[in-house]
Amino acid sequence: GSFETHTFSNRAGSRAYKLFVPPRLGASPPLLLMLHGCTQSADDFAAGTRMNQLAEHHGFLVLYPEQATSANPGKCWNWFSGSDQVRNSGEPSLIAGMTRAIAQRHDADPRRIFVAGLSAGAAMAVILGETYPELFAGAGVHSGLPYGCAHDIASAMAAMKGGRGERAGSTRKVGSVSAPRGKLARAMPTIVFHGDRDHTVQHSNGIAIVQQAADAHAEQAGRALNPITSEGTSPGGRRYSRTVHVDASGQPRIEAWTVHGAGHAWAGGSAS
Repeated sequence: GSFETHTFSNRAGSRAYKLFVPPRLGASPPLLLMLHGCTQSADDFAAGTRMNQLAEHHGFLVLYPEQATSANPGKCWNWFSGSDQVRNSGEPSLIAGMTRAIAQRHDADPRRIFVAGLSAGAAMAVILGETYPELFAGAGVHSGLPYGCAHDIASAMAAMKGGRGERAGSTRKVGSVSAPRGKLARAMPTIVFHGDRDHTVQHSNGIAIVQQAADAHAEQAGRALNPITSEGTSPGGRRYSRTVHVDASGQPRIEAWTVHGAGHAWAGGSAS
């Protein structure tokens, strides 16, 4: 397949991206948006996750936006910035616009456009699911942070270490130090992965993401989802706990995976 670099620009700025197109692609293919973590590039993220190999096998497009060092010296997506947590502004606008352009160019199935990310990219995936719910069919969040949990570098560092302040539902301003947990306005199918030995972004953040998503689904449906938990061991010997939150019809809406003993890394990627 082809794996080429391009640039997308709109009123919010400009970002480079890489697009993987597998050699055999059917009509109206799915599109997966992959958001890298801090210090990473599109090539790093593709190699570490092996997503291009999966795309070749299953027949879907993979879009990898790249953060610019001019926007963040550590190449982190600015998930903690207020202007980058809302619709039609900043990085959400850029990434959503890029996704729409690729989907149109390659005639992607509008019902099968997904966003996933790691760390800062995972936090931005949560933001995109909240701000552009009509664009994305689901969000994959690996070692990420809940929506509205920070508003600057200091509150971001506190959130990463598990600081929460007041609970969701507080009347204080969302994103403030005293009330960092935002409330999702929209229900988005979400899958969350987090290692319980992650000391960069504490596991409590994954729990908070699931709670936000569950609250949004319950509010939309008028009743709470039903969680079903199981334990297991992967073929590589890693233990995990998996909780599937299903609706009244038994349809899964949220999956939460705790990877026991795992640190801050993509689970199931390249061993090298």
